[in-house]
Amino acid sequence: MLSKIARLFTIKTRFEAALITYAIALGAVMRGQAYAHQFPGLLGNLLFLACLGVVFLAGAKLFDAVRPAPPAISRGPWRTPARHRGHRRRHHRRRRASDRTPRLAPPIRARRP
Repeated sequence: MLSKIARLFTIKTRFEAALITYAIALGAVMRGQAYAHQFPGLLGNLLFLACLGVVFLAGAKLFDAVRPAPPAISRGPWRTPARHRGHRRRHHRRRRASDRTPRLAPPIRARRP
C-alpha cells in the first residue's frame, strides 16, 4: 500500500519536472525578496542571487533524473549506422600534390588552308 502512495510522488515526465522547478522558483523568489527586504544593499542582492542559483541547480538535477535511459539491449556488437540526409556521401581520396600531373596546354595544330 505504501508503494502505491509512493508512486504518486515520483517524477516520471519532463513536464512534471518543469512544474516542480517552477514551484521551487516561486519559493526562491519569495525567499529572495524577503532577504532583499531584510538585508538592504549588496548583501541582500547576493542572497537573492543565491536563492535563484539554487533553482538552476535543482532544475538541472531534476531534468537529468527524468531523461530516458539508453536501451539495455543492443542488436549486436556493431554501432548503429548514422542516418543519411537523403543522399549518400561519396568518399573521395584526397589528392596530394605529388599525385597531380601538371596540366599542359593542348598542342598547337597548324591550320590547313
